[in-house]
Amino acid sequence: MEKKQNIRQISDLGEFGLIDHLTSDLKIRHKELVKSIGDDAAVFESGNECTLVTTDLLVEGVHFNLIYTPLKHLGYKAVVVNLSDLYAMNATPKYITVSIALSSKFSVEAIDELYEGIKLACDRFNVDLIGGDTTSSLSGLFISISAIGTAKKEDIVYREGAAKNDLICVSGDLGGAYMGLQLLEREKKLFLSDTEIQPKLDGYEYVIERQLKPEPRRDIIESLKNAEIKPSSMIDISDGLSSELLHLCKHSDLGCKIYEDKIPINPQTIAVSEMFRLDPSLPALNGGEDYELLFTVPLSKKEEIEKIKDISIIGYMCDKKEGKYFVPRNGQDLKLKAQGWNPL
Repeated sequence: MEKKQNIRQISDLGEFGLIDHLTSDLKIRHKELVKSIGDDAAVFESGNECTLVTTDLLVEGVHFNLIYTPLKHLGYKAVVVNLSDLYAMNATPKYITVSIALSSKFSVEAIDELYEGIKLACDRFNVDLIGGDTTSSLSGLFISISAIGTAKKEDIVYREGAAKNDLICVSGDLGGAYMGLQLLEREKKLFLSDTEIQPKLDGYEYVIERQLKPEPRRDIIESLKNAEIKPSSMIDISDGLSSELLHLCKHSDLGCKIYEDKIPINPQTIAVSEMFRLDPSLPALNGGEDYELLFTVPLSKKEEIEKIKDISIIGYMCDKKEGKYFVPRNGQDLKLKAQGWNPL
């Protein structure tokens, strides 16, 4: 009798488990490839510099909702989330390709609006749009953007490379994008229940902009270069601080300890979190889509890092045996867990 095959659900693996499953047996065929799957971008040698390539797919109903997302903002965001990956590897973005799948509900004018945002991002970050593809869709809008950048081989920063006692640093503030999403979702539900209701979003501009129009931290990369500081490891925060820090720990084979009172949170994020009866540290740890930079530097760079605007030191890397912990203001140390958004 033939043995019944055990069928696994994709959701059992999760996004990163699925990636590992699909790519674990891939072989490297070209000697120019420096870094394959497993970081913010792939890296291969190209003349005197390295070329870096990254790609993201945004799906209507999964990554964005057009009830509250202006198409111009969506076009801008679709580009900058890719540029953020390149900045997270200390590279300079140069080119993008854009592929879109459209349903019949979209007019030419609507797509013009989407491309206004794409072109604005290209102008702002000195990037050329060099190609892509268009096709039809039976289920809304799909946007796939690939970004290409360059860097000297010795300047590239990977997720691996952190050392014991390295300081854990983060740019900007965290949790705002998630709380902006909660506000938009609340107003969407009210609107769907009564289309006469007007959204109440005055006073919440900061967190809403963090969700709809994030900005990649090119300025932080420039500040670090000006200070002659090269991070030992780095990643951008798209899936939440906890998830990204665990990536750095995994790739560097280390543990970590971060402190609640050191995590930067904007006052408006705190206010909105409290309105939703959430501890502000929860969206900061697990919310995602902030697109800030999380990186490590040697302890010897502490004084120099403290002089750079908009960077916070939130903890340190430790021996793997010491574990991975979040230290609350009051109470017992908690094991750090990745509880961010998982699309699968």
